[in-house]
Amino acid sequence: MDLYPAVDLLDGRCVRLVRGDFERRTDYGDPLAAAVELARAGAPWLHVVDLDAARTGRPVNRPLITEIAAAVAVPVQAGGGVRDESSAAALLDAGVARVVLGTVAVEDPDLVERLATRYPGRIAAGVDHRRGEVSVRGWTAGSGVGLLDVLGRLEGAGVAALVVTDIGRDGTLEGPDLDGLAAALGAASPDLIASGGVGSAADIASLARLEAGGRRLAGVIVGRAIHDGRVDVKEALAACEPSA
Repeated sequence: MDLYPAVDLLDGRCVRLVRGDFERRTDYGDPLAAAVELARAGAPWLHVVDLDAARTGRPVNRPLITEIAAAVAVPVQAGGGVRDESSAAALLDAGVARVVLGTVAVEDPDLVERLATRYPGRIAAGVDHRRGEVSVRGWTAGSGVGLLDVLGRLEGAGVAALVVTDIGRDGTLEGPDLDGLAAALGAASPDLIASGGVGSAADIASLARLEAGGRRLAGVIVGRAIHDGRVDVKEALAACEPSA
């Protein structure tokens, strides 16, 4: 299971939200410095999200994402407000290894499929949910569609990965929803990356051991637990091994 330390961007800063609430943020300082330090510590990937763009659709942090991609020697997975072909192309041209499409995964799955065909291996779908209902537009609106339904619709889209975020647990350190993730593993065949609730190395190890229908998680996104020093990158990497 791959580790994806998270660097979330808001107003040019590295932050973490609690349950997707923009009023409940913790500021971790310079995102470029944070990204470089995570990469130096051994992170195999970085997961970068433009929260401003996710909420407004305006990619105000794109120059910062470009700086991060140029400054680190590890692949960057980036998303937030990517809702058309030009936005996806701009990030890929800027050095991002993989782009995550969120809102359009629900509202325009045909676009996801077109981009996945055009950029094989470089497009992921982000499916963020509250109690099973998928949320869109920076977690500010419900879609009325269930998580497993969306995963099923994306089955044949050709995406490199599905990033499933439990918004109700995100930033809480309360632990991931293992039962919900097991159900998600059985709903679609692309690689599944889990996000939301990780608070310790033990949580990461539980995710690494999770199996459903002969499938295991391909990755885990860890944000606050690393930024708060509850687990360091080395410990997190060790916990990503199923035998940990």
